[in-house]
Amino acid sequence: MAHSTGSKGNLKSGLIDFTAGSLGGIAVVYVGQPLDTVKVKMQTFPHLYKGMFHCLKQTLHNDGIIRGLYAGTTPAIMANVAENSVLFAAYGYCQKFVCNVIGTESVEELSMVGNASAGFLAAFFSSFTLCPTELIKCQLQAMREVNIQGSQTAVKITPLQLTQQIFKQYGIQGLFRGLVPTIMREMPGYFFFFGGYEGTRELLAKPGQSKDEIGFVKTMIAGAVGGLVLWTVIFPSDVIKSRIQISNKSQKFLTVGMDIIKKEGVLALYNGLKPTLVRTIPATAVLFVVYEYSKKFMHQSFGD
Repeated sequence: MAHSTGSKGNLKSGLIDFTAGSLGGIAVVYVGQPLDTVKVKMQTFPHLYKGMFHCLKQTLHNDGIIRGLYAGTTPAIMANVAENSVLFAAYGYCQKFVCNVIGTESVEELSMVGNASAGFLAAFFSSFTLCPTELIKCQLQAMREVNIQGSQTAVKITPLQLTQQIFKQYGIQGLFRGLVPTIMREMPGYFFFFGGYEGTRELLAKPGQSKDEIGFVKTMIAGAVGGLVLWTVIFPSDVIKSRIQISNKSQKFLTVGMDIIKKEGVLALYNGLKPTLVRTIPATAVLFVVYEYSKKFMHQSFGD
């Protein structure tokens, strides 16, 4: 795929990556939201649930499908679109940047480590769009549990009302609570995510076949591998981040981490890993298929 040169071409391929990432982000939410809700509940209130199915059953029983399992869907779509559009647009630019640094001719020739490094850099930028939207999403998902802990009845609140409430109480930095753990989670995570994805595509390509031509199913497999590697690596910092964002107190990343290990044991840092891995297989498979194929479609439609 030859991309047009010059800044106009760069802007166009940036916009295409941005749009394809957004579409992928929307697809991910509808596929993965119920298990994401289960993950956040299990990470933040492990003592309330015996396991993934118990948590699913309780949530369905207490709040039903839309208010329960799909709690926080609007901010989740906003979070995923914000993250994936910026992530994939930044990834495209960072790939070109890595090419320049190591003197590779084209993005297609980047090695697995080159692509992984581009993902690592891109995640820094997407963290800033992800942090506030994910803060709102986590708080909405764990609303019932937070209220029960404070022995209040569950209050219904919209994403917008919650955002205004946090903003009124803590100012703009309140929305960026958990930014450092978000960056600490995202950058190494996306190193492995894009590394795993691009590496698997290379492995699945037949000799002489470009990894862009491996087809639908193999792209899905590569996406699923990327997702599994990502979550296995970043899960402990994700647990810490969820706790920080739900606590409404300013807390240090390492202090919270050590605290969890001291009080609940090391395995507590893996609370909710099962629903996450079960969710990530279809979710990242869908993400990359939607991303790659909508990108291909747009490049063909708008001329390269």
